[in-house]
Order: sequence, then C-alpha cells, then structure tokens
Amino acid sequence: MTYAITQTCCSDATCVAVCPVNCIHPTPQERAFGSTEMLHIDPATCIACGACADACPVDAIFPVDRLPAAQKEYAAINAAYYEEAEAARPEPDGPNFHAWGEPEFPRVLPADFAPLKVAVVGTGPAGMYAAQDLLLHTSAEVTLIDRLPVAGGLVRYGVAPDHPATKKVGDTFARFHAHPRVRMHLGLDVGTDVTPEEIAAHHDAVIYAVGASADRRLSIPGEELPGSLSASAFVAWYNAHPDAAPDAVDLSAERVVVVGNGNVALDVARILLADPDTLARTDIADHALAALRGSKVREVVLLARRGPEHAAYTTSELLALKHVPGVELVVDDHDPRTAAVLDAADPHGKAAALHGVARRRPDWDEPPAPGRRIVLRFHCTPREVLGEGRVEAVRVASDEGERTVRAGMVLRAIGYRGVPVAGLPFDENSGTVPHEAGRVTGHPGTYVVGWIKRGPTGGIGANRTCAAETVTTLLADAVAGALPAPRHTPRSFQRLARRRNRHVIDARGLAAIDRAERTQGKATGRPRVKLSTVAELVATARSKRISLRH
Repeated sequence: MTYAITQTCCSDATCVAVCPVNCIHPTPQERAFGSTEMLHIDPATCIACGACADACPVDAIFPVDRLPAAQKEYAAINAAYYEEAEAARPEPDGPNFHAWGEPEFPRVLPADFAPLKVAVVGTGPAGMYAAQDLLLHTSAEVTLIDRLPVAGGLVRYGVAPDHPATKKVGDTFARFHAHPRVRMHLGLDVGTDVTPEEIAAHHDAVIYAVGASADRRLSIPGEELPGSLSASAFVAWYNAHPDAAPDAVDLSAERVVVVGNGNVALDVARILLADPDTLARTDIADHALAALRGSKVREVVLLARRGPEHAAYTTSELLALKHVPGVELVVDDHDPRTAAVLDAADPHGKAAALHGVARRRPDWDEPPAPGRRIVLRFHCTPREVLGEGRVEAVRVASDEGERTVRAGMVLRAIGYRGVPVAGLPFDENSGTVPHEAGRVTGHPGTYVVGWIKRGPTGGIGANRTCAAETVTTLLADAVAGALPAPRHTPRSFQRLARRRNRHVIDARGLAAIDRAERTQGKATGRPRVKLSTVAELVATARSKRISLRH
C-alpha cells in the first residue's frame, strides 16, 4: 500500500531526503518547489517503506489505507499531481521512474577550518533552520537570541491551536536548544538591551531571523474603530502571546467580517466558530477559551477582492474547513462570475475545492440565521468600516454596487509586513532588509533569513531552503576570509547580556518553562497550558534555576 502526503505538509522536504526511490516531488532542486502548496508522493513509484512518514516533522504522511476520514481525498490529490507527467511519457504503462539529480555537497569545508561563532537573532522556524544547518553540518558555535522569554516564534505563537501536528516541528527545533554548542539568551531585546554592533563584536557572523511582525493596513475610513483589529492581533490573543492582553478581543457580536482569504483568514474564522470543548483539548490560551465559551459569534464572512480561482488560501486548508463539525461553509452567490468559475472549474484547480458547497445570497441587513457558518464572498472590496463608537457594519463594493454588511467586529487578514531592524538597511517598499543571497548589503558578517529576507511568503518549510541559501553564503564568506574578526568572545557576550538584563533566560530556564506548561496540561488533558505573561515565564524559569543552586 502506498503512502500519501496530507493537509499538514510543511514542505520542508525532509521526506525528500530520505525517500529511497525519489518519488516525492517537487524537490528543492526543481523549479516548482516553493510554488506548489504541498509535496506529493507518486503512487506508481512508492514502495511503501515508510521512511518519509518517519521523517516527517509534522505527521503529514500516512499509508493510503489508513488515511483519516477527513483526509481520504489526499490519495487522489497526490496521484493527480503525476497524472499529466505520466500521460506524456512514451511508455505510460511502464514503471514511473524519477531521474536523480547530481549529488551535492554544499557543506564541505577545509579540514583546518576553525569553528565559527554565529549569533542567530530570532528562534522561530527561519532562525532554527539556520541554527540546525550550522550545528549539523559544521563545528560552529551558535548563540540564540530572542526578545521574548520563550523560544518558538511563529510555531508557538502563529500556528492555530487546533493544528497540533504542525506544532510538532517545534519538537525538531527543541532538540537544539540544549545542544552543547549552543548558548541561549531569551528575553534579550536587540536595540534596547544590546545593540547590533555589540552582537557583531562578539561573533564572526550574525543572522537576523526576526520575521515580519507588523500587519498590513486597509487604509479605509473607520479602520481604527473599537472592534476593528488585525488578524495577527487575534492570533496572538488566542495563542497566549505576552504582547496580547487577555481582554483584547470582544466576542459579543453575532457576525464577524474578515477581510482577506488566506490561510490566516481561514484560521481565525475556524477558531471563532469551533466547538470550545474541542479547543479545550488544545494549547489555546485560557483567556481565549473562556471568551469563546461565552461567544455570541455565529457567522464569519470572508471578503476577497478576486475570485475563487485566485484565492490566497491553500486547497488543503479549505478542504479542512469543509470538515469542521457543526459549521456550514457557504459561497455568497452575489456575483455571476463566481458561479461561472465554480461551474467550469478544472478538477485539479483551486476553485474545484468548492464543488458541492452551498451557494446563497444572504441578507446582510439581518442578523445571521440560526446555526454556525462561514461565508466566502468573492469579488468584493471593503470601502469603509461604519459605526458610532465601535464597529457596526462594513460598506463593501462589487459589480452589483455598494452595500453594507452588518457586523460587530472586523478582522483584517491581508498580510504581514517586516519592520526596520536597528542598525540595518531597510527597504520600505518590500518591508525587507536588502541582501544578496542572504548577505546584508553593505554589512559584512551580517545575514538575514526568513520573512525579513524574502517578505511574508511561504510556510514553515519554506524557511529550510531559505536558511540553506543564507548559510551557504555565510560559509562561502568565511572560507574566503570576508568575515570581520570579532573583538570579543561569545562567553563575554553572555556576561554583557546578563549585565544589561538580569531576567535573561537560558536553556535550563526554557526547559523549566516547558516542563511547567506540560505538567499543567497533563493535569487537564491538554498538551500544555501556556504561560501568557512575561512575568509568569520569567518567574517559572528563575524558580527552577534557584532550586538547582540549592
């Protein structure tokens, strides 16, 4: 029985590296890598060895005969990826062999090459993929720095709580936190506690993996009204981010409008309508769970400027939305272009995922009908957020003219944006740090990786190939003697960090936080109960350190 890759695929290509028959595509060497939504296993070549399933960091690979009920369709999705290539082969009835590329050895360094001292600023996926590459393939010593008192970045604070398999990639990174060649400084803010120049003075190279922490604006009237907020703020709230206040979200409205239709938009819509008893078995923030138990939200409307064939969400996330218990998925039939696209959709196209979904024309002047539903409204642009003192409606425009949609909350989910990094150049148009294959322009020894490098595109796995490029550039510079010589050592940087901020957390403190959260979770049938404030995180980390001294 062959295997199939399913919804939670992170596309980091770990499975590609272990497949003995090269049947998982696209590979990082192929042009399509990064443009497809997921990787695919060729059922005509797979030998069912299971190596890919063992290697997958997010438990996305299953034998076809053991696919969960909600993911049975992925057997056909995997096979369909190869149908066109199979039909084009001269002998389509024979074995479907996949050509191997030339072997590559990108991490071959001189035998007498001294261990590099590299600082990585940011402990999310991009930073940890870079650290992993350095630790596994070189003798480098790595200093991990993060402004938050806990590691994880978007794995901890960006992945929806009802996607536990995706969060498992964090376990892969966690094994490097206590690596003997790693020093960890959590809760250390670059630009406030230490400067970029001070980090550079203690290391051979510095890699910035600081992500894209700002959200894009709608720039329409009424956007600042109470009840209008970014989806990133909502995600931070339900994921117990220390920057999010427990009372930051009011769920007293029956209808919520989400502007955007990417995966984040689908996430917030799903969480708003999910059964709280189901969420109670996840690591959702306690304050968010309590608010959702008392929530009045029954309908979420997703507004998209373009049609279903150009939707920003991935097909796999939309398919998952069709299986949320007790939640109806509806397409607003207000625009004839939407119906035309859905009726004529290619079976393998994105719009085809909406086949069988109900189409209606809701009355937006009335309260939502009984039940819980998510409504996809395509070819629709928000013009103004309306309300006296807080959000009451959204004025939208489409080919049928302008109208208002009654709603008590508006979430904008139209993308993230990078912010300037102290001491580094910044491109305001792209929201990124200018670079050449990861090397910061005009700053020898300084590098970028992840969203601050390429913009807020690509999921968790895209950071693996992005990090590989940056590390390759860094090592080439090191071999060429192009790195500035540090004036001090990483150990002296450790002393500097603790002088500047006495609450800095190391690997032992992080382990104490992890144990405390998992212990609380075990007592309530959850994977963990997240500590949601800086004070709680620091106190938990320090309590363990103090007990070890005694």
